Amino acid sequence: MSPPPPASPAPLPASSAPAPASAVPVTVVGIGADGWAGLTEEARAALRSAEVVIGGPRQLALLPTADGPDGCPGERLAWPSPLRPAVPALLAAHAGRRLCVLASGDPMFYGIGRALAEEAGAERLRVLPHPSSVAYACARLGWAVEDTEVVTVVGRPVERLAAALHDGRRVLVLSAGAATPGQVAALLRERGYGPSRMHVLAQLGADTGTPDTGTPDTGTPDTDARERLVSGLAEQWTEPPGDPLNVVAVECRRADGALRLGAVPGLPDEAYEHDGQLTKRHVRAATLAALAPAPGELLWDVGGGSGSIAVEWLRTHRSCRAVSVERDPVRAERIGRNARALGVPELRVVTGAAPAALAGLPAPDAVFIGGGLTVPGLLDACWDALREGGRLVANTVTMESEALLADRYRRYGGELVRLAVAHAAPVGGFTGWRQAMPVTQWTVTKAPGGERG
Repeated sequence: MSPPPPASPAPLPASSAPAPASAVPVTVVGIGADGWAGLTEEARAALRSAEVVIGGPRQLALLPTADGPDGCPGERLAWPSPLRPAVPALLAAHAGRRLCVLASGDPMFYGIGRALAEEAGAERLRVLPHPSSVAYACARLGWAVEDTEVVTVVGRPVERLAAALHDGRRVLVLSAGAATPGQVAALLRERGYGPSRMHVLAQLGADTGTPDTGTPDTGTPDTDARERLVSGLAEQWTEPPGDPLNVVAVECRRADGALRLGAVPGLPDEAYEHDGQLTKRHVRAATLAALAPAPGELLWDVGGGSGSIAVEWLRTHRSCRAVSVERDPVRAERIGRNARALGVPELRVVTGAAPAALAGLPAPDAVFIGGGLTVPGLLDACWDALREGGRLVANTVTMESEALLADRYRRYGGELVRLAVAHAAPVGGFTGWRQAMPVTQWTVTKAPGGERG
């Protein structure tokens, strides 16, 4: 878990006679709520020999005093705030010194280990992990770790949990503090999961050598640290905020009549707030299949409308990224609400008219154009920005835009299809088919040099 920042960081001292940075590894020690007693001898030896120890105030307070028989005489520095931008300067300031970094639990699981590996290089790190709060929470509850979804709200919106809610599933929420359980209960009620059972596990490992959750530091260790467990239904949750070091375990149960959301694209239209500008369910599913999202990829959703394409792109994998561009401020705000309601609050919404609003955006791996195809320069700007090997999908229902797509199809290749959907509807006392407007869809992969795909 990410170590929390202190209120006022200590100044950075200049190191004397530094050795080459590559010659001195940075040791990262995972520490738990039980502190020194729960560390391995290898971890203790690393801390005793360190010239500089960096950590959160609570973590540093768990170490023995410098003058004790098992003391840690190294200089102690509290993490500055904000933490991530300060990492390069801290590493540079102490280059050549024996540097030890304290982290909550497993440093490589939503912890400072990732930032250190990216800044210093993995080859320079020596990581001594402690069991994570997830491992111990699952052990306490008898849950299989591989069957448990993990969602962190440390430094992230609690709305991220919504995307993980499926009837019968088990979810662990890494808390941001004492208020998180109440926020989780409120979200479950709002999303139709009030019957879900919640378990709040606090001070995990304080009695038995297990770690904390990486939640915000109070600045001092809990002098009466003991594991605590509180359980109850989300719809009946009235517990006041408790220990800030907690994880929330959720046994998901969907309420009768609550809207069911599947795990694949093509969510019910009722899941979205919209004013009619919505890519309908069946066309949306076909569009996402053509866009073919993959982990880590970035989508431009141009002419966002209700944001449904970008929302469902993000729901395919937690590492996917998306930017929705919408010129109407009212619709842009609605896109943000839909993203939060459906568990992807990280969706970036840009309010402005394309193509001008596309300037400065990172190059996309995929582009969806759901409107504005006839705007001068829009299609060309999207094509030029697209990475080689990226996909562009454009939908239209007008003949003018269809002619434009036919021209690009002749120029660049790809696939041009017409999607037609009909719904059963009453016809007098009988039932007939009501045809929706057909959608023309062009899908193309950008070849090297922008030639035919």
